[in-house]
Amino acid sequence: MAFSHHLLVTLFFSAFVVGGYAQLTPTFYDDTCPNVTSIVRGVIEGALQTDPRIAASLIRLHFHDCFVITALENACPGVVSCADILAIAAEESVWLSGGTSWPVPSGRRDSLIANRTLANEVLPSPFLTLDQLKANFLDNQGLNSTDLVALSGAHTFGRAQCQFFSRRLYNFNDTGSPDPTLNTTLLETLRKICPEGGNGSVITDLDQTTPDAFDNKYFSNLEVEYGILQTDQVLFSTSGADTTAIVNRFSADQNAFFDSFVASMIKMGNIRVLTGNEGEIRSNCRRVNGDISGVSSGGLVAKY
Repeated sequence: MAFSHHLLVTLFFSAFVVGGYAQLTPTFYDDTCPNVTSIVRGVIEGALQTDPRIAASLIRLHFHDCFVITALENACPGVVSCADILAIAAEESVWLSGGTSWPVPSGRRDSLIANRTLANEVLPSPFLTLDQLKANFLDNQGLNSTDLVALSGAHTFGRAQCQFFSRRLYNFNDTGSPDPTLNTTLLETLRKICPEGGNGSVITDLDQTTPDAFDNKYFSNLEVEYGILQTDQVLFSTSGADTTAIVNRFSADQNAFFDSFVASMIKMGNIRVLTGNEGEIRSNCRRVNGDISGVSSGGLVAKY
């Protein structure tokens, strides 16, 4: 699955490449496509029946598959942007996985630029220190530490490939030893899944407790050093970090996590969006309109 701390940044940068902060509204489609949310929900519910991991994919990646756009085109042709489909799909994925729900501000337009490389460049890698993560994620996007921790909580479901955490198991920071902030029991488990020099594409659950549920167990895991990715565990284990107290608060109070997650999702959903007559409504979420090259340039590659 994705999220190279692709956090929920992944949700927005591929379709919203330029633009400023916008005024979006949950009622944007009330007249033009009033059933947009129920249509998206129906498609996701069907997908979850065959693959419960799809919820985590949707909250991290552009929804590349044609199923949602096809269903919406049948009901409201040329009305709902891929950017809004993504935002709504993320909310519905959280809700259908046992999490919270919220009215999704809508009215985004799709970018006229579809650049996978550019989108991936602004997304942090899973190997950053907390300071590096903040510099990449917060300073560049105008978000704060609470946003960082809350959005990281999306790792309460989904999977990660061995290649994105195996250095923590064997040679952390070229020390020849495992990451000292990795629980030794978890270390033994992960070494069996990801043997040294083995297949880096093998996957394991990001949340070893409730892997397919959207809850606050991710934060409880960090408190006992059960974070799979370096960029997860640094939120709790970095000495003197302001994020440690936030992790503790979300671990103790699931509603506090849910409330902050919703606020941060809405905040992030207003970053660099196009509205009004800007951009376009894509007919194919994989590419800008008029691109007949066949190259899927508009989406992000699933990294873990």
